[in-house]
Amino acid sequence: MKLIKGLIVLAMLVLSSATARAQLLEKTVLTLEAAEKVAAAAETEAKKRNATVVIVVVDDGGYPLVLKRLNDTQVASVDVGIGKARTAAIFRRPSREFEQQIKNGRLASLVLPGATPLQGGLPLIVNGKVIGAIGVSGNTPQEDEDIALAGAKAFAAAAAMPGAAPKLTYFPAEQVKKAFEKGMPLIEIANYKVHASHRDAPGIAEVHTRDTDIIYMLEGAATLVTGGAVVDGKHIESEEIRGNEVKGGETREISKGDVIVIPHGTPHWFKEVKGPINYYVVKVRSAN
Repeated sequence: MKLIKGLIVLAMLVLSSATARAQLLEKTVLTLEAAEKVAAAAETEAKKRNATVVIVVVDDGGYPLVLKRLNDTQVASVDVGIGKARTAAIFRRPSREFEQQIKNGRLASLVLPGATPLQGGLPLIVNGKVIGAIGVSGNTPQEDEDIALAGAKAFAAAAAMPGAAPKLTYFPAEQVKKAFEKGMPLIEIANYKVHASHRDAPGIAEVHTRDTDIIYMLEGAATLVTGGAVVDGKHIESEEIRGNEVKGGETREISKGDVIVIPHGTPHWFKEVKGPINYYVVKVRSAN
């Protein structure tokens, strides 16, 4: 009888252990080896530009895995580079988004815990999950981000190497809901992105020189202007122009269920938003 009871207890422990394992979530982590390759690609780009910068690669919690301070780079850039990378990792978006929010009048972004609202930090994404980030500091904001982008592109290319088994990307409803609440990317890969976009107010005028936007309206209505010319347009990065408004162009009302494809190089502007709107944007990058 004691033997039978012992076997029953052992079986229950085995079943309990198997159930616990089934309930655990699998997590992809950024290895030191991968982080070093990201930093090396960014360093190569920096040296092409004769740039004196600090390059930092962090894990998904914002803790440094690799830090490179290139020759003759100012010491102050070390902490700034770490801050940019950490911001991109823990907030799951490029650090420049917070700098842009401040420029657009949202001063509350200055007091976000753990945020460094400066351009130059980019998340590293695998199958829709941010597993780390790269931050660069030392030169102009745009050059810092361009150098970081070289590292991020090398990472994306390695993650999508030919011969690797294709992986399905799945976003549970709760994850999508949270993405829409914040208005943030679901996935960013070298040649396409999927954004869960949210707006409560009109936006700024934009031109993507390489990205074609495919917009699908999920909720709400807005006035969208396409074509024409951007007023006071400025290159905020190498392939992105932004300005105050669009002059001329075509004005149309868009609402739930509408789909619009905005070719790269086409100015566009959410001139008016009639209450909160949610919409998907699929960004497809052209080769040139």
